[in-house]
Amino acid sequence: MGWIFLIGLNKSNFQFHLGILDLDLALQVQKPTAITILSSNKEKAHYKAWEKSNRLSLMFMQMSIANSIKSALSKSDNAKEFMKLVEQRSQTTDKSHAGTLMGTLTTMKFDGFRTMHEHVIEMTNIAARLKSLGMEVDENFLVQFILNSLPSEYGHFQMNYNTMKDK
Repeated sequence: MGWIFLIGLNKSNFQFHLGILDLDLALQVQKPTAITILSSNKEKAHYKAWEKSNRLSLMFMQMSIANSIKSALSKSDNAKEFMKLVEQRSQTTDKSHAGTLMGTLTTMKFDGFRTMHEHVIEMTNIAARLKSLGMEVDENFLVQFILNSLPSEYGHFQMNYNTMKDK
């Protein structure tokens, strides 16, 4: 799901862009065996196409990935392997980001500098970002997080909400 790219591509979008550019051969098939003087013209053409796809795919991925991620990745001269390395790194980053968002959601307090509507929208947006990372926040929990984020002067409102039959 995640993939941390500067231009906002996830794995599916990335594969789509390379496909549109007709550069996805290196992602679709393993590296062909090296050509020899005995190789047919078809084998030579396939090898040449794979090499071009691999080289340009690697360049595209390396251009698109944030420098902070790029520097932490092992070097690879194979686009398919490089994509796996990025995906593995992205999963670690997603877990860390999800933890940070969950911490923010559970400790956020209404500060009174924004409207109540803006506060609720911000908390709802954090829950949506968590969902996109595979951590869905149940709507009832979200409501409780929002209620718990309110200062004590909203105690009467909280009590009324909690005693309502229809939520």
